[in-house]
Amino acid sequence: MKVLRSVGPIFFVLAALLVLIAVVNPFFLEPAGFLAFVKRAAPLVILAAGQYFVIVSGEFDLSVGSLVTVEVVVAARLIGGDEAATWPVLALLVVLGPLVGLVNGVITTGLRVPSFITTLGMMLVLSGAVFLWTGGAPRGALSETFRMFGRKDLGPVPWSVLVLLVAGAAAVLLMRSGYGKRLVATGDNERAAGLSGVRVDRTRVLAFVVSGLAAAVAGILLGGFAGVSAQVGQGLEFQAITAVVLGGVVLGGGRGSVVAAMAGAFTLEALFTLLNLHGISGALEYAVQGVIIIAAVAAGAVRLPRRRAARA
Repeated sequence: MKVLRSVGPIFFVLAALLVLIAVVNPFFLEPAGFLAFVKRAAPLVILAAGQYFVIVSGEFDLSVGSLVTVEVVVAARLIGGDEAATWPVLALLVVLGPLVGLVNGVITTGLRVPSFITTLGMMLVLSGAVFLWTGGAPRGALSETFRMFGRKDLGPVPWSVLVLLVAGAAAVLLMRSGYGKRLVATGDNERAAGLSGVRVDRTRVLAFVVSGLAAAVAGILLGGFAGVSAQVGQGLEFQAITAVVLGGVVLGGGRGSVVAAMAGAFTLEALFTLLNLHGISGALEYAVQGVIIIAAVAAGAVRLPRRRAARA
């Protein structure tokens, strides 16, 4: 019942938004229409799942949007439309994402630099590297095999939906493992977790690695779906954080469900879809994200004294 109370509300909100979308656009009720929505949402949902691991540990990862851009730009430049280069480049991208996450984690835990500063710096480094390499205009082209994952279908189901199902299942299984319990314990009370034998630094580093891997997968999907652009990942870090807190995950760590975080991403995508259907988008989307984040921080500030009082 406790889990249901913490996870349930976001699903009610999501269901209400989906009903409103269906009222405005009846095609949404058809399998093709609904799968198209899931296909659009898949990169953000995967990013939110990765961001959840970092946030529930008590940290932040602001570098994922820039990392997505790097993945797409690097892929286009190295592949250059050559089908034979697709799989080696895909392997490189899958390694590059976790490697950036590893650097973030080691700097945060080893040098005791706050993760907000570490990942903000990494975001700027990656953005600057992309600009220097491309001059603001990415070169090269993605192969059809690469674009298959974000654009094409396997039978009636888009590849991106299948990738999302695999990534979501992996995130749920990881959180149900011993590592997931250690991660939540670390975010809830770092000192107590350390005294109970949890290797806090190693646990947090792995969370950043997972976030980097999620960004790599999201970048691969977005490259196929949206094409090559130096702005493809712009703002995604804030959308991922917004989705996580919308799912009820407490900023500061120790509370929240990865399933609810992914549902939060679907909810945010549904909200943006509904706004677009009514001809409202752009700046209002950023305003909505800002309101959600402020409300989440305020709610966390109210709950924190209660948690401390309960421990006392």
